[in-house]
Amino acid sequence: MISAASVIPGSSTPSTHDIACMEVWGGNHAFSGCVSVPGNDVTVSCTPHIGGDRGGDIYYVSSCAAGIITRFVLADVSGHGEQVAALAHNLRRQMRKHINTADQTRFAIALNEAFAGLSADGRFATALLLTYFAPSDHLILCNAGHPRPLLYRAAVNRWERLDSRATGAITARAEARNVGISNLPLGILDPTDYEQFAIKLDKGDLVLLYSDAFIEAPDANARQLGEDGLLALAQGLSADDRRDAPAALARRVREHTRGLPLDDDATMILLTHTGSDPPPLSWAGQAGKFAKMLGLGAIDSGPGHDS
Repeated sequence: MISAASVIPGSSTPSTHDIACMEVWGGNHAFSGCVSVPGNDVTVSCTPHIGGDRGGDIYYVSSCAAGIITRFVLADVSGHGEQVAALAHNLRRQMRKHINTADQTRFAIALNEAFAGLSADGRFATALLLTYFAPSDHLILCNAGHPRPLLYRAAVNRWERLDSRATGAITARAEARNVGISNLPLGILDPTDYEQFAIKLDKGDLVLLYSDAFIEAPDANARQLGEDGLLALAQGLSADDRRDAPAALARRVREHTRGLPLDDDATMILLTHTGSDPPPLSWAGQAGKFAKMLGLGAIDSGPGHDS
């Protein structure tokens, strides 16, 4: 089982939610809380623009039938309202379809096809797709035009940008890569190819995903913080701050803006690598696993979502 303890903004009452294998959890609602999955503890903080209940940032976490494949998605859709809700539903459906597949490039291509109509009215979506493979502690990433995550290496006490040039990144051989246009935001051009790379996580490593509101935060002279600025803020975090990096970084970004609110939806997802393994399955558990892989017993849940 995967457990989540959460506090919805505006409420002081914690709620607990257990996420089972084959469950897709998340949405585009305001949320602040934690999810624990095999190998990682996850902190999610989503604040829709101007205090709304739902915004244009969509976040999901899913677990495969055996608990060895965990997927994380953060998408930033231009626009708000019912159109975003429909896209969130579409994204959840694609998460469900690909929940037991470790290779996420087909997932990215399917999302681009599903979101292909966005550009007709000037909208698009950026997205980060991450798949964690518990048996080897590898995190596989695919970036569709989204700001690059940050990676903290506990062994060297250092943050860096997480892309295919990060320390220890494993990429496809150059001759094996598709030639042409790739890695565009979702809904811009169909078809678009998406590349992925992998990185092995060690215990205590952190991976921080964020929406572009944080790097677009302006100072008193209207200068945006940018990726370099956010990286510098992260590098200045203390050990105590790193335990809740989203909250600590949000405070520092507010200092950068002199207390002015961010002009967009603001979401951060922090993965803290624990190295824990999925629980061993009994014979009954094995039977249940295969039943779930056949689509039986699937669960959809998340803040504001009726299971």
